[in-house]
Amino acid sequence: MATALVYHEDMTAARLLWDDPECELERPERLVAVLSLLRLRGLEQRCLRLSACEASEAELGLVHSPEYVALVRETQTLDEDELRALSKQYDAVYFHPSTFHCARLAVGATLQLVEAVLTGAAPNGLALVRPPGHHSHRAAANGFCVFNNVAIAAKHAKQKHGLHRILIVDWDVHHGQGIQYIFEDDPSVLYFSWHRYEYGRFWPFLRESDTDAVGQGQGRGFTVNLPWNQFNPELVLVSAGFDSAIGDPEGQMQATPECFAHLTQLLQVLAGGRVCAVLEGGYHLDSLSESVCMTVQALLGDPGPVLQGSMEPCQSALESIQSVRAAQAPHWTSLQQDRAPVPSPSTSSTEGRLLPLLPGGPTGEAAALGLLGFHPTPASPIHMAVALTGPSATLALSPEVLLQEEVSVGRQETEAWARQHESLTQDKALSALGKFLFLVDGILNGKVTCGIAAIPACGKAATLDVAIQQSLSRGAQRLLCLVLGELDWPLDIADDGRILWLNIGGKETAVRSAFHISTPLPGTTGGFLNYILGLVLPLAYSFQPELVLVTVGPAQGLQNPHVALLAAMLRIPAAGRVLALLEEESAPQLVTTLAPVLHGEAPPSLGPFLMASPEDIQTLKCLRAQLEPRWKLLQVASEAQGEAGSCHRVPLGKPPSGTNYTDQACS
Repeated sequence: MATALVYHEDMTAARLLWDDPECELERPERLVAVLSLLRLRGLEQRCLRLSACEASEAELGLVHSPEYVALVRETQTLDEDELRALSKQYDAVYFHPSTFHCARLAVGATLQLVEAVLTGAAPNGLALVRPPGHHSHRAAANGFCVFNNVAIAAKHAKQKHGLHRILIVDWDVHHGQGIQYIFEDDPSVLYFSWHRYEYGRFWPFLRESDTDAVGQGQGRGFTVNLPWNQFNPELVLVSAGFDSAIGDPEGQMQATPECFAHLTQLLQVLAGGRVCAVLEGGYHLDSLSESVCMTVQALLGDPGPVLQGSMEPCQSALESIQSVRAAQAPHWTSLQQDRAPVPSPSTSSTEGRLLPLLPGGPTGEAAALGLLGFHPTPASPIHMAVALTGPSATLALSPEVLLQEEVSVGRQETEAWARQHESLTQDKALSALGKFLFLVDGILNGKVTCGIAAIPACGKAATLDVAIQQSLSRGAQRLLCLVLGELDWPLDIADDGRILWLNIGGKETAVRSAFHISTPLPGTTGGFLNYILGLVLPLAYSFQPELVLVTVGPAQGLQNPHVALLAAMLRIPAAGRVLALLEEESAPQLVTTLAPVLHGEAPPSLGPFLMASPEDIQTLKCLRAQLEPRWKLLQVASEAQGEAGSCHRVPLGKPPSGTNYTDQACS
């Protein structure tokens, strides 16, 4: 199934008929530029193309009052003076004789996208629409928005498909107060928005855009202004505004286009991958077009580019996150386990300050011009390859996956690597090693994006050792080795900062250096999710690996969905370059689970959500406290230390060659 792309050229008809500097940004060229670049990149051709149809007035009535719908309908017959007079009654709005038709198409496109995803015709998709919708109220236009496209789609999904948990993520730079008002007392819709606020000095200038707005009545805790996996959504709707992108005159922020690929991929692990993105804002044509292309590539399952720039959060971001945690903790038991004091704002008196929401370069038109030289990372000729030692006839793999059964590196090279380990000199292990080395070479040379290899259990540690040495000999500078199960750091590999060794499923919790970390497997789904979000992902984004080696072995409690979720998350910061090393006894079943995930599909569910145990929470806090001095992205989590117990913090800079560290653990 292909990603759905919904659009109709008639949505370019409405335009501003008079001079208005505030409204002139919302223009038809926004859609034209986006669609042109999608076609130029060959992305539209890879999608399931759907032509939008107008929403019915009954569908508009799911959210909007009959009187308001009638008022917008009447704009079709008004002259320019009448349209201008009506527009002045609203904040940052203009009407055109085609507005009613365009706005109904925008709602219709959003509904068609949701229908395609919920009926299984498409796994996910994007609706290219205008006018946008997230600011519009039940009975009022607002902020370029006429009808609330995403809110109507959420109501439709609940009414027609019986959904009980819908997550709306709004990453537009402006707060989508219209969606918040519509669902503020509805516990079946979790609205999660992060936006520029400036302590109420940024449009829409609302007190309820702050972190302590958490909803009303039964919906308290289901409005989040800054998604919790505890919510377990059945559908993810994205109000995809791109006015936080670099160069945008409205947002004046610093997000580079690749940021939106990462945001989209992170959301795709939720709701079985059922993600429906709907265009909202975005007013710099080059930046908007590049950002939409990145989003579509992510929806299609393509690996995203590596994020560039500093991986250190700014103080204002830490303050915002802690304020949100404090406001939401009374409503979510997963946050009550990790309470933190609300920090005093360090910048509340600063006038007109720009708060960078996402990493990127300098703000403004000059920086945006750099986008003219922006080129997406070229795709590898082969997306994924699988190398097995045993029969493969029973494997059900996608046609795009290369099943590497006979190809390997030369016998002489394989034997040279195998001489270092007696366990690799046997014929079966030697054959598996040759295929594996060929796969590693393919990934490092850019011919293959990711891969899966099966080897005899007796040669697992030796094969990983060879993989590390081969990668370093080929010039790799940053290898992330994620070991699931018990496996020791190879004795002949230096702990010199080029390898980040993370062992989940080991016997004990230990930090032997900033690059050598071991912890037992958490005992619940909540604990496992905490470790991924609070440790694995921050470390991976900070380290920016050129290749991720995932080694899977026996570990008590480890299930295939655990491995799949880790692989799905790690392919995001690693630009898809993940190589999984499996024991041949468990390979056939695990390959069937892993291959779709590494190909960009959503991972299987972990099962019922069970809270993390106090022991797992304490262990994670101690690990973060010890590692934070070297890995700054862990500050987001470690700010919530509170009364964490006695965790010993040690200096963990990049170790010089030959440096020895004593084991560090919680007392």
